[in-house]
Amino acid sequence: MATVTFVDESTAGARTPAWALQIFEERLTLRELIRRRIHQEVAEYNAATSAPRRLLVQPTSTERALNGDPVQRSHRRVDAARQVALAEEAFGRNGFVVLVGDRQVEELDDEVDLRRDTEVTFLKLVALVGG
Repeated sequence: MATVTFVDESTAGARTPAWALQIFEERLTLRELIRRRIHQEVAEYNAATSAPRRLLVQPTSTERALNGDPVQRSHRRVDAARQVALAEEAFGRNGFVVLVGDRQVEELDDEVDLRRDTEVTFLKLVALVGG
């Protein structure tokens, strides 16, 4: 069993606190790893009495509009399948890159080796302004 630690960073320097997920397989495709991460986040989001701080893909504007103020105690459910599709689309258009350990994974269907303490970094690419 692997303990996968997820870290979100941006090229602007922002970094969110790491969090871990237990995964029983030793090899998964990046697509499946992203799917499991998002399903865990969405499950936590949907069960929370207030919106959690971390999500790889933020709820759409329609979902935010339906949920109202994130501080409210009740909010509508986020659709995990939709969030997975949005994450795959964002990865495909280079919205973020994924590093497993020190290796960049370039395709969603590439398999990654998961060890006891694997760190997976999601690096959000921020467009440069100006020249």
